[in-house]
Amino acid sequence: MSRHPEVKWAQRVDKVYVTVQLADSKNAKVDLTPEGVFTFSGSAGSEDHQYELKLELFEKVNVEESKINVGVRSIFCVVQKAEIGWWKRFLRAEGKTPHYVKVDWDKWVDEDEEEGSGEPDLGGMDFSKFGGMGADGMGGMDFSKFGGDAMDDIDESDDEEQEVSKPVEVDAAEASTETKEAAPST
Repeated sequence: MSRHPEVKWAQRVDKVYVTVQLADSKNAKVDLTPEGVFTFSGSAGSEDHQYELKLELFEKVNVEESKINVGVRSIFCVVQKAEIGWWKRFLRAEGKTPHYVKVDWDKWVDEDEEEGSGEPDLGGMDFSKFGGMGADGMGGMDFSKFGGDAMDDIDESDDEEQEVSKPVEVDAAEASTETKEAAPST
């Protein structure tokens, strides 16, 4: 008997992102038809459990412009829509969506927010948007909105006045006794 892998989806006006969550998949096969039928089969796990699914997408798709990437943790597909426009739902069938199909909130963009949103981060990290960790050490963050200046609570002068004593040498017999006494009971 086959199982269903978890499927996450998100859309843009011209494409749908489909992610099949299946770590360490073997013999992964993905098929997409112009009518919008998406099929997947593969195995995973130490016992090679079989996973299969067949999804009838809401509208027709452009197979030639769609892309599929089989990765270590998941199978990621960028499915080009045949006609540009927002789909009312992911699957053709009305009613309740299967429990293994979920919205991918990491890639989701609402219709009215799409302009200027660009493509989702698909694996490459861009740290340029995090601001510089300049002289203030916090990338220009303003802590005043958190109920005062967060740096007021830090008294830097304490560190300068503390003296550190040298560790005392203890023979091995005393050290093992102390360790046994400090160990929690089971």
